[in-house]
Amino acid sequence: MSLHEYHDLETVRHALASGHGFANAVLQGLDLTGVEDAFRGTAVDGAAFLGCRMSPETTFSLIARGALVFPRLQGLQFNPYRPTLYSAAELFDGFDPDNPCTYCNTLDARIYKHWSETGRESPPSVLESLARRLHDHAITDALGDIIKATPPEKVVGIMGGHSMARDDARYREVALIARTLARKGYLVVTGGGPGAMEAGHLGVRFADRPVPDLDAAIAILSTAPLYRDLHWLSAAFRVIEQFPQSAVSYHSVGIPTWHYGHEPPTPFASRIAKYFANSVREEGLITIAIGGIIFSPGSAGTIQELFQDAAQNHYVTTGWVSPMVLLDTAYWTTEKPIWSVLRELAGNEAYGSLVTLVNGHDAAVAFLEDNPPRQVSRSGFVFCDVHCGGDGGEDVNQAEN
Repeated sequence: MSLHEYHDLETVRHALASGHGFANAVLQGLDLTGVEDAFRGTAVDGAAFLGCRMSPETTFSLIARGALVFPRLQGLQFNPYRPTLYSAAELFDGFDPDNPCTYCNTLDARIYKHWSETGRESPPSVLESLARRLHDHAITDALGDIIKATPPEKVVGIMGGHSMARDDARYREVALIARTLARKGYLVVTGGGPGAMEAGHLGVRFADRPVPDLDAAIAILSTAPLYRDLHWLSAAFRVIEQFPQSAVSYHSVGIPTWHYGHEPPTPFASRIAKYFANSVREEGLITIAIGGIIFSPGSAGTIQELFQDAAQNHYVTTGWVSPMVLLDTAYWTTEKPIWSVLRELAGNEAYGSLVTLVNGHDAAVAFLEDNPPRQVSRSGFVFCDVHCGGDGGEDVNQAEN
């Protein structure tokens, strides 16, 4: 059954005013204290209220009338039931570029500190684990709303190393790729961190500006080339201040993680889907990039993503085979000689013709445009259908006789 979701109070008010019931609906992370009375005569059977603020009396009334109420959890720096993705303005609220250490008081830094102080990857408290899982589920749900609004073949990923410096020529090349893709109607997604990931979001942000503006921005950013530099975040905010977005804006999605919380996410991403569980974040990022992935130079993390993508293509786990573009021939054949292994793996598989090695941003974009993803039928093998007649209740030996 499809459940109608309510993520903002205005929509709830409109539904209440129109007499629309809330049976089998989901209300997520909302402050309902101002509309509680209106719920007394409203159908709520099968509804789920996730972390909504309301009085105990309303809570008991809803439960008595067939609703599920998931309580608000206390002592957290994050909202487990948040209905939307993060924005840079929310994560970096209170940051002063003239005083880089004000980052430590931002929501992003506070959540990372909370994560570190509550067991990092292995929290001893089951409630902390549950809260994180609920949070990541909410992020996946909100991310899905954005991805569903985009044709799957138009969602393209850019992967690459977090240590790629802003004054590296390859940083500019990645930014140019993202800029061109955005202008051609693609939604660019990355891991949302520094280095090549940031370059992708910078390129999208400057898609409506001339290239000299992009170069001027990179010059500002290059005063603090690496994310470990004191003024790394300050330089980014100076670019945002000097080059405000115009009415014609392009959007991108960054998907970082507090697992790598020592690396602040780039504020150039339009929307930020930040996770606690890195495994969920990694697999999900690759899964949504149906339009293909460009792999710029990177180390272990990028190589992991490369072979995760190859595995999804190899076993057609999404129902699609998608382009894999390795950017920088010398890097992928000599410095990190992955190309020969990937070519051998792809071989005559359905995605074999979608794997390429290129130099230059024009060649990378051209390959994606000339080689769109293809839908492919997945293996039809189902154990019960093949051996047990499909219902699992028939004796196999008797069936063979």
